[in-house]
Order: sequence, then C-alpha cells, then structure tokens
Amino acid sequence: MKKYTLKKPAGELHLVHPQQFQIDYKNELNPAQYEAATSVNGPHLIVAGAGTGKTRTIVYRVAFMVELGVKPEHILLLTFTRKAAQEMLRRASIVLDYRCEKVAGGTFHSFANLTLRKHAPLLGYDRSFTILDQGDAEDVVNLIRTRLKLDTKERRFPRKETLYDLHSRSINTVTPVADLLAADYPHYLELESDIRKVHDMYTEYKKSHNLMDYDDLLLNLVRLLKEQESIRADVSNRYKYIMVDEYQDTNKLQSEIVRLLAYKHRNVMVVGDDSQSIYAFRGASIRNILDFPEEFRECKVIKLEENYRSTQAILNVANEILQRALD
Repeated sequence: MKKYTLKKPAGELHLVHPQQFQIDYKNELNPAQYEAATSVNGPHLIVAGAGTGKTRTIVYRVAFMVELGVKPEHILLLTFTRKAAQEMLRRASIVLDYRCEKVAGGTFHSFANLTLRKHAPLLGYDRSFTILDQGDAEDVVNLIRTRLKLDTKERRFPRKETLYDLHSRSINTVTPVADLLAADYPHYLELESDIRKVHDMYTEYKKSHNLMDYDDLLLNLVRLLKEQESIRADVSNRYKYIMVDEYQDTNKLQSEIVRLLAYKHRNVMVVGDDSQSIYAFRGASIRNILDFPEEFRECKVIKLEENYRSTQAILNVANEILQRALD
C-alpha cells in the first residue's frame, strides 16, 4: 500500500529554538525591528522612516535567516548601490559569521547583467554584449539625430540629453513617448513623429551592435523572465528569499522584476518609506510601495517608528509637515 506523508509548504522552515541562536535578537532589536528581522516566510512590507534602524533590521534579518538554516546563496538582497549591499552583508558577517558574505547582494542592474550574461542568446544578443553608460548612450542618440538630419538650424529639435531622457523614461515607466511629450514637453508635440523615429532607430542600433544601456538591462531581464518559463522557475527557485531596500525608489520595471522573481514562493520583503522618494528622475513610482499590499494580498505590514537619529522637537516638526502634505 502506498504511504502518504505530510509535507511542509514549499519554502517554509521549522524554526530553530532561540536558545540555539548565537545572537540574542530580542535584546539587540526593538520590538518592531525584531518582528521584521524574524519574519521569514511570505510577503512583507517594512515601512521605515529615516533614523528608525532600517539598515540594522536588514542586517539582523540576514543573520537570522542564516542562523535559521536558510542557505546564504538562496537569499537575494537588492539595493540601489553596490556599496550599500556590500556594507550590509559585511555588517551581517560581523554580527554572525562569514556565511553572510555568501548572500547574493547588489543592484537591480548588476543582478540583471549577471543573469543576462547567461541567457542573452535567447533574446537575440551575444553573451559578450557591451553596456552603454549614460554619456555613451546620449552620443549614440546624437549620432542617429545627425544621420536623420534633424539637427538643422531651420527648426528647434530636442538635444541629445532630452531625447535620451524621453527614451529612458518611456522604458522605465512603460509610457508611450507621445504621452511623455504631452505631459512634459508640449512644445515638441509637433515633432512627435521624428522623435519616435529617433527612439526606434536607437533601439535598432543597440540590438544590431550588441549593445545594451542601463534601461535595457531591466527591460531585457523582464522579457527573459516573462518569455522563458523554465528560466523564471529556475531563478525563483534559486533565490527563495528576496529583500529589496529603498522600495519607494523603484520604477515599474523593477517592481515587475520583484514579482517575477517571487512568483514561486512569494517570500519577498520590501523596505521603504512611503513619505520619501528621491529618484523620480529614474522613473521611480511611489505607487510601488503603496500598492505592494494589493499586489501581495497576504502581505504583512510592519512599521518601524522608533527614531534614533532626531530629537523629539525635530520629529514633531517633521510629523506636522508630513501631515499638512497629506491633508
């Protein structure tokens, strides 16, 4: 007769008794930080204002998961600078041990680059594709602008910086160029056809010359994960626990990447402050953090509200400003 056994849900762990941990997490963290650092499975939104110990919480959560028995290589920490990720993992290693250094950490762009290097041929690129920085990308746009003879004195045509900005924001916000022109550059609306021509030729030029700019890294990672189900499953199975810092500064493509990476297990924790966003020029959308509980219905929201950086007088002024902004 076939025997049946009860299996624990995919991705879940049996908690180790706290007495077996090297770190006394309860005494090292305040109650809200402790709850965030020791919440492992499922989606979580950590709302953390400046000075509330956000970085400390992330560092201890990395250590907690490793102590719990999660393999470091199954943890992915995405931040906005490589230095921030390295510093967090270095601190986690000091708090616990060298195992934390094996956690995968970096920016969305560096993660996309590493993933695309393995699978670029599936998207029509060679694995040795070259990455254009912003200056090089603007020069390519200008080359196309010149080839199309759009830089004449007879009419005013957008500069290379403006053209590249339109292209970049169109990609990052998933918005048609025409809509961006209407909203931000109405005086160029009559040139929409030629601007779109530059946009299309720039895209074709990059593809034919095996080039990607920073926006392509995100766009092509989304394409890869959407179009290649086996690769999406493989990546999601490899990174079973995902953490994203400064989530309020992510754009539409980055939030889509998070959803695709977590689709197998939904073990994703995003950390951010819904009252601040500093990278709007990169297409960042505050909607990502506001809508996260809607995207992940079973999401648990934890607020870090104890401030360690400012005096109460300063906090009172800040709270009053925020309240007036919301009224």
